[in-house]
Amino acid sequence: MNTPTRRLNDTNYRELAAFRRELRRYLRWAEERAAEAGVTPAQHQLLLAIRAQGRQAAPTMGELAEELGLRHHSAVGLVDRAQSAGLVARRADAADQRVVRVSLTDEGRRCLRRLAGLHVAELGRLGAQIQEFSRFDLDEESDERPG
Repeated sequence: MNTPTRRLNDTNYRELAAFRRELRRYLRWAEERAAEAGVTPAQHQLLLAIRAQGRQAAPTMGELAEELGLRHHSAVGLVDRAQSAGLVARRADAADQRVVRVSLTDEGRRCLRRLAGLHVAELGRLGAQIQEFSRFDLDEESDERPG
């Protein structure tokens, strides 16, 4: 990576640390909300990936694996557990019976709707902080003190 670097000052390091702390806090918060809703964070991500497809046909197992950054067999295991929990349903594709499509059940839609509402509100709060961090004042000279 040949990106030119600028020297960061003490304030920049504090802002980067605060930004990373807020990201970790958000991820912990999201895991807690998923647990309260009775799903794992991976199941929540699966529900979101299915709903985010935004097209007529439900996503295939391969599309979900790609979207979630999983190997096919890992996606199958995740869908198996979500199906056992009543969150998703599998069905063969109408045009090609070899293709499996995964869709949300009514319970999966209700769970995702509850979680999405919470996440949108929390991300709105976090978004204001992210805007602050995006205004990094990168000076050519560092105000670091010699060690």
